[in-house]
Amino acid sequence: MLKEKKLITGDKIPEIGFGTWDIAEEDVGRAVEMALEAGYNHIDTAEGYKNEEGIGRAIKDYDREKLYLTSKVLPKNLYYDQLLEAAERSINKLGVDYLDLYLIHWPNPAVSLRESLAAMNKLYQKGLVKSIGVSNFSIYQLMFALKITDVPIAVNQVEFHPYYYQKELLEFCKNNDIVVTASAPLARTKVLKDELIKSLAQKYDKSAAQIVLKWELAKGVVPLPKSTSAEHIKANLELYGWEIEQDDLEKIDQLEQQKKVYMISLDSETYGINA
Repeated sequence: MLKEKKLITGDKIPEIGFGTWDIAEEDVGRAVEMALEAGYNHIDTAEGYKNEEGIGRAIKDYDREKLYLTSKVLPKNLYYDQLLEAAERSINKLGVDYLDLYLIHWPNPAVSLRESLAAMNKLYQKGLVKSIGVSNFSIYQLMFALKITDVPIAVNQVEFHPYYYQKELLEFCKNNDIVVTASAPLARTKVLKDELIKSLAQKYDKSAAQIVLKWELAKGVVPLPKSTSAEHIKANLELYGWEIEQDDLEKIDQLEQQKKVYMISLDSETYGINA
């Protein structure tokens, strides 16, 4: 059974999620089915991933109350009416009545954040989303958002891994009761080749991915690993019943190299969504 973290809204989020970025519509259903079979119940998607319908087909016979579903709105849809419409599209594609968590995927300086958060508040009041949050927000952007929102910001989903350890952002989020969820928690496999990570994997008789994910759990972060391999999906969830020594956790802390793996481009359709 997955442990959970309490959100500022009072709801609980499973502390490990299954990421679906870059899994095509035709493949995502099987990946989600394998994740559910392995024990995941937290599925993370976005309208920009273009795979919500595939996920919907995979979960249609699953007990909705046992699922935690997250989706995200594209920057181009952050205007009030468009955001409401985007949320309802995502809900319909997933074949559910509500989302557990809905995030602003990327900030859009062309749209008033106050307007976007007003729409998020409307969704929250209507019960279409249980919690709201943001993604890829800096400390400055979070400070502004916290001042103007009528609904608690429960989550900030960001790139977070040993090569991009956003320590100050994590501390700010903790001080404001915002849970950090980690997209690209394995740096899209780049960190798995690190010599320290490999040596710790050997020391603890675990995979390199398990070492990195365990480090993130120790930070209080919710990792969202992605895989289409049944073996890796199962292994990425086997993070309980063992610990990494504090000295070794601190060694991983020192790996930070500011190596971002997000490749962001301003294309007309998605305005920078590539993560």
